[in-house]
Amino acid sequence: MKSAGNNNNRKDNSCHKKRGRLFIISGPSGTGKSSLVTDALKDLDGFIRSVSVTTRPRRKNELKGKRYKFVSKEEFEKLKRDNQLLECAYYCDFQYGTPKALVEEQLAEGINVILEIEVNGAMQVKEKIKDAFMVFILPPALIHLRKRLKKRNTESLKEIEKRMKISEEELKYQKYYDCIIVNNDYNEALLNLKQILITQKGC
Repeated sequence: MKSAGNNNNRKDNSCHKKRGRLFIISGPSGTGKSSLVTDALKDLDGFIRSVSVTTRPRRKNELKGKRYKFVSKEEFEKLKRDNQLLECAYYCDFQYGTPKALVEEQLAEGINVILEIEVNGAMQVKEKIKDAFMVFILPPALIHLRKRLKKRNTESLKEIEKRMKISEEELKYQKYYDCIIVNNDYNEALLNLKQILITQKGC
């Protein structure tokens, strides 16, 4: 009995030391991926959303350091030169990137990290972290995507058209993802995302 107990303790200890898993969530702008990640995190322990750095202006009601750290073009270029970014990419005329050191630290501590990034950045991360689990969020149809972008009222009509063109290109990348969720019914999509995160997470 004592031996069995010791074995269980060893299993528990090794479990605590196990590395967290990296999750990549991508999808066209307006698919609801940000809301899905936010609501999923409310019910899950051991997960955290990574903070990205970007050169785009801060939107109204956006909190500094909550989801994005807003930097100048010069600051962003320095991060790239110093090899401090896990990935970086252009999107709608602005640069986005994921700070490398913090992600690596969180994974080493056994925390499951969620990156909500566009497809080009996702491909870069997958090359570096092979066991990253990739989830692609789809709208039921592109016509619904346009309606959602207009409804959220954060972009001009010109910007919406630009995002729609980018979305058409992004859809071609879904074949590289491990799982696809169609956000037709929000609650169902949220349940699917939570189930995926739970079943595929690290220890």
